[in-house]
Amino acid sequence: MPSGLDKAMILSTGAESNECALRLAKLYTGKHEVVALAASWHGMTGSAAAATYHASKTGYGPTSVGSLVLPAPDAYRSIFRKADGSYDWEAELNYGWNLVDRQSTGNLCAVIIEPILSSGGIMVLPEGYLKAMKAHCEARGMLLILDEAQTGVGRTGKWWAFDHMDVVPDIVTLSKTLGAGLPVAAVVTSAEIEERCFERNFLFYTTHVSDPMAAAIGLKVLEVVERDNLVARADVAGTRLKNGLLALKDRFGCIGDVRGLGLMCGLEIVKDRESKGSNEALGKALADRMLALGLSANVINLPGSGSVFRIAPSLTMTDEEIDLGLSIIEQALVETPGTLGQ
Repeated sequence: MPSGLDKAMILSTGAESNECALRLAKLYTGKHEVVALAASWHGMTGSAAAATYHASKTGYGPTSVGSLVLPAPDAYRSIFRKADGSYDWEAELNYGWNLVDRQSTGNLCAVIIEPILSSGGIMVLPEGYLKAMKAHCEARGMLLILDEAQTGVGRTGKWWAFDHMDVVPDIVTLSKTLGAGLPVAAVVTSAEIEERCFERNFLFYTTHVSDPMAAAIGLKVLEVVERDNLVARADVAGTRLKNGLLALKDRFGCIGDVRGLGLMCGLEIVKDRESKGSNEALGKALADRMLALGLSANVINLPGSGSVFRIAPSLTMTDEEIDLGLSIIEQALVETPGTLGQ
C-alpha cells in the first residue's frame, strides 16, 4: 500500500474491521458522527450496521447516535442531471453535504464508503468523486474510511480500488478478498493515526485479533495474487466479461445498464429503458433459469434501484469459463419470457 497506509491490525470479518476503523476514527478525532452512503453495506454489527443503508434498519430500534447519510452516486437513476442529461454527481454530493451540515451537532468524525457499492447495486464511484469526498472530509476535520472488503486485492484490475481514483484514504478495511474464502480481515491506517490512538489507550480486542494463522492465510493470498499476476488478469478478464455483457445489452431490452470495474460487474434488469422501472419478478425468473442451467446468480432487489445481478467471479477464472457463464446468461435471456429480445 502507499505511504500513509503503514500500520495494520489483523481481524476476522468485514463488519469487525469496520467497527475497528470507526473506533479508531472516533478516538482520533474526539467526535462521533459517521456519514455513509445510501445503498451502503458495511456489516451487521453495531456501528457497521448503523452505517448500512441498503437494508437492515426496519424492526431493530434506534441505531448509533450520529448516523448520517449522503445520496448514493447512482449514475443510472439519479435525478441530478446537467443540461445535456449527463449525471451531475458533484451537485448531488454538495447537496448531500449541505443536508449533513444542517443535521450535524458539530461532531463529524468520519465518512465510510465503498469504492463500488456492491449490495447497493454495483455503483462505481464516478471519476473525481472520491477526491471530492476527501476534500469535504478535510474541510470538516473528518477521516475518510474506505471499505475494500469486496474490491481489494486485485478484483478491480488494480491492487486496491482507490488506485483507480488517485486518492489515499485515512483508513482502509479489508476482508473477503484478503482471505480467499476464509475469515481474515484487516484494518490499515497511517502511523500518525495509530500512534495518537495508542497514546489515547485505543482498545479493540477480539478472540482472533492479530491471529498468526489468519495472518499466514492473508500473506499466502497476497503471495499467490502477486506470483500469478492476478491483478493484471482481473483487468483483462474483466474487460472480456464486461464486453460480453454489453453485447447482451444490445440484444435484450430488459438489460437497462451494465457497469463495473475489473471482475466486478453489475447487470441491471428493468421493465423498459425509458422508465427504468425495476423488474424484480423478471430478475428472479432469470436467476431461477440460470441456476437450472448451471450458473448460480445473485440478484439484489433494492426498491427504487431495480434488480441487479452482481457478477464477481474468481480472479483465476479462465476465458473459457467466462464465455460459458455468458452463454448461460444468454440462454436464460432467450428462454425467459419478457426479456424484450431483438
